[in-house]
Amino acid sequence: MPSLLPSGSLISVRGVLLGERIDLKGLEATDRLAVNPLVIAAGENQYAALFRYGAVVLFGVNPLQEVTFLDQLKHLVGQPYAKRETEELRLRVDAAGEDKAEGGEIVLREVTDGSLQVIADVLAKSVVLGYYEASLAAAFDAIEPFALGLKGDDSRPMPRDRDLLRYIGDTLLTQHKMVGRVEVGEKPDVLWEQPGLNRLFTRLEDEYELQERRTALERKLDLIGRTVETLADLLQNKRALRVEWYIVALIVFEILLTLYQLLFLGPH
Repeated sequence: MPSLLPSGSLISVRGVLLGERIDLKGLEATDRLAVNPLVIAAGENQYAALFRYGAVVLFGVNPLQEVTFLDQLKHLVGQPYAKRETEELRLRVDAAGEDKAEGGEIVLREVTDGSLQVIADVLAKSVVLGYYEASLAAAFDAIEPFALGLKGDDSRPMPRDRDLLRYIGDTLLTQHKMVGRVEVGEKPDVLWEQPGLNRLFTRLEDEYELQERRTALERKLDLIGRTVETLADLLQNKRALRVEWYIVALIVFEILLTLYQLLFLGPH
């Protein structure tokens, strides 16, 4: 199979996270170079890989064409993000060179639909991880004052039940997306059909530190989960203690009332 890009080509590869999901069924009539992930032509020597979890990777598409292409996808994007996570690299084709990936540049002797799928898979997962990293950083900033309150600083506000439930829900949802939908820790299916691309995938996986970033995110998710659970337990204990004090106060009031009746009103 001839290379999809001629030797000497140097193109940009740009990953964009558009939203929660992309309805790929709306592209069934499009000519496909490959599926899972879906790869389609976006122009002469231009290609696009699309993922159900909301990511698009564009090969050789200039900024103006990118705006037009992504605008055409708007009706297929579910829950679009106000701020899009992006990442970019360069792809150079050198028939006489050696395949390598370093410093934000990939060098390949030839470009096939399989190599496009591998590059797209890694870059798409990288932008998803970038989105989750930013989201968890914001969650840490929100939870930090509550965590400091555990040290005894009474000036720190305690969260409301609604906030805690939201943090728990966001944490569980992020874990579900990473494991169930994006499958960050899994290899792309094309490697089963074309095992010769394993080396390219391994190089890119190391270059973008996918496994390390995934592990770091899992640790942060676990820490957020444990912090929120601790706060929830503290709130519950405070409520239980408050109820106990109410009961004690009522008992004391009843005793005082009884003593008053005995001392000042006399027995009936």
